[in-house]
Amino acid sequence: MWMVSPPVGIFQSTKKLFLSERAGRDRTLEFIRKNAANGLSVANLVAGLSSILCSLNRQYHHSCWLLLVGFLLDLADGAVARQLDACSALGAKLDDFADFTTFGLATALLLQPQGVLDGLLAIAYVMAVFARLCFFSSGIPFTYRGLPCPYASSLLAGTFLLTGGNVTLLRVTAIVMILFMVDRGFYPHDKVLESQLWKKVVYAGGVAAVLFSPAAVASVYCLAWSTSYIVFPFAVWSCK
Repeated sequence: MWMVSPPVGIFQSTKKLFLSERAGRDRTLEFIRKNAANGLSVANLVAGLSSILCSLNRQYHHSCWLLLVGFLLDLADGAVARQLDACSALGAKLDDFADFTTFGLATALLLQPQGVLDGLLAIAYVMAVFARLCFFSSGIPFTYRGLPCPYASSLLAGTFLLTGGNVTLLRVTAIVMILFMVDRGFYPHDKVLESQLWKKVVYAGGVAAVLFSPAAVASVYCLAWSTSYIVFPFAVWSCK
C-alpha cells in the first residue's frame, strides 16, 4: 500500500486550509457587496423609527436631526446599490419601507397634530408619500414623477429647525409639499454621488453640516439644497 509522505500531507492540508479560508473570505466579501445598500436602508429605517420616538417624546429637534441623517442615507443607498450592481427586488422593497417610515410617518409627526384638522393634514401627508412611493412611475429613464419625498422631508426638517418649531409655518409648508408630491410633474434623478464633482461636494457639505455644524447651519444648508432641487430641478440638478 502506498503511503503519502509527511511533507506532502502537510502541504495538501495547508493548501486545503488556504483555499477554504479564501473561499470563506470571498463569500464574506460577496455578502457585503450584495447587502451594503440594504445596510444603508436599514440604517435609514432605524433613523426614521428613532425620529418617531423622539417626536412622541416631544424632542422635535432631535427628530429633525435624524430626518436629515435619513435624507443623506437615502441618497447614498441608491448610489451604493448601482455602483456595486446590487439592485434587487428585496432591496427596493426595503428601501421603500424605510422611506415610508422616515419621510412619511416620522416627518408627519413634526406637524404635531392636536385636533381633527391637524390629524387630517398629517394623514394627508403620509398618504401623499405612500402614493408617491407606490403608484407614481415615470416610465422615463433618469426621471421621477412627482417630488421625491426625501427632499420634502429635508425641507420640512430644515424649516422646523430654522424657525424654532413654528408649527403654523410648518403646516403651510407641508401642504405645499403634498401638492408637489401628488403632482405628476417630472423631476430628474439627481444621482448626487454619481454625477458632476460639484454635486458630490454638495453632498459632502451636507454630511459635514449635519454631523459637525450647529443646528442653524445644518438647517440653512439642507433647506437651500432641497429648495434648489424642488424649485429648479432641471435648471440646476438635471443629470445628463
